[in-house]
Amino acid sequence: MDGTLVDTEPYWMTAETELVHAWGGTWTHDDGLTLVGNGLEVSAAVLQSRGVDLDIRTIIDRLTDRVTEQLAEVGVPWRPGAQELLREVREAGVKTALVTMSFRRMAEQIASYIPFDPFDTIVSGDEVENPKPHPEAYLEAARRLGVPASGCVAIEDSLTGLAAAVAAGTVAIGVPHMVPLPETGDHTIWRTLAGRTFGDLRELAARKAGA
Repeated sequence: MDGTLVDTEPYWMTAETELVHAWGGTWTHDDGLTLVGNGLEVSAAVLQSRGVDLDIRTIIDRLTDRVTEQLAEVGVPWRPGAQELLREVREAGVKTALVTMSFRRMAEQIASYIPFDPFDTIVSGDEVENPKPHPEAYLEAARRLGVPASGCVAIEDSLTGLAAAVAAGTVAIGVPHMVPLPETGDHTIWRTLAGRTFGDLRELAARKAGA
């Protein structure tokens, strides 16, 4: 979701910076980049190590509240081509899942802004025991959709997310945004989703299945 469907990473960085500064610490853009794709519990522990004297759950709630405030105040910054591709996939009758390490209340907020029925299910960070890069969230999404993970295409923007998608056995696509993604044989890199179609996804899946 964050960084793939919507460009909310700057919102998270603002929330992190404000929280660390409130406790007298320093937090830079580069610090924020190290948290991209992490589970919120992991990120909260990092903020604790930087002087935020709150428990993990309180930190997560503070960050999530601040991001949702920005979504309401500033708007939803959609990533290029993401919503258009999602619509085409849905119109083709393909099952879809949103797999995110953000908590469900934020995932549902984002989904509510999409002007069509976007997902059959949402797997959020507060519903799994193991955050990305562990494959649990993708495996759970495939289970809910009633298909093998190997029959799924996953689109990710972060190193941890891409690792989770690969580990789950999906046809993984990396779309770099805030952090660079390596070129390897385990996944496919698309520089943007703008102009990408359902046909492109179908072709890639068929090619991987025949490899």
